[in-house]
Amino acid sequence: MMALDRWIALILLGICLAYGYTAWFTMDGSLAPFMQRNPIWPSTFPKVLSVMGVVACTVILLGFETSQPKDADIDYRRLHEYNLGQAVLLLVLMVGYALCLRPLGFLLSTSGFLILGSVLLGERKWHIMLPVSLIAAGGVWYLVQEVLGIYMRPLPGFLGG
Repeated sequence: MMALDRWIALILLGICLAYGYTAWFTMDGSLAPFMQRNPIWPSTFPKVLSVMGVVACTVILLGFETSQPKDADIDYRRLHEYNLGQAVLLLVLMVGYALCLRPLGFLLSTSGFLILGSVLLGERKWHIMLPVSLIAAGGVWYLVQEVLGIYMRPLPGFLGG
């Protein structure tokens, strides 16, 4: 019988393969001619992600990462003893983050997601959490907007974003 982590890796492997197929074979077909000469295409990051996902899932499926004792495996019969509430709330927070990106802008949505996510996971050092989340959100926005040249609305529309 296969352990729960391997079943999850098998499901994620299927998702990564479908994502990789989309990135490698369908995303670049509609590129404008001037973009086809760029060294980095819009599909570059999805291609890298799909390859990394396939490698990670294969490592888990083949059991190369298991250096733990056998009793450290997840027991699917005792799932109620794990922090499922935290995991579900984190997934709900991710969906909320995705839905808030357009109306609230990248900086507010990302900062809020990082702050709420760290509170949900148990972080209570506000003097560290706030600056780190604000710097991370601002740094990612700067890299995507200014370095890569991809427009992302930084602020909500009513604040001039």
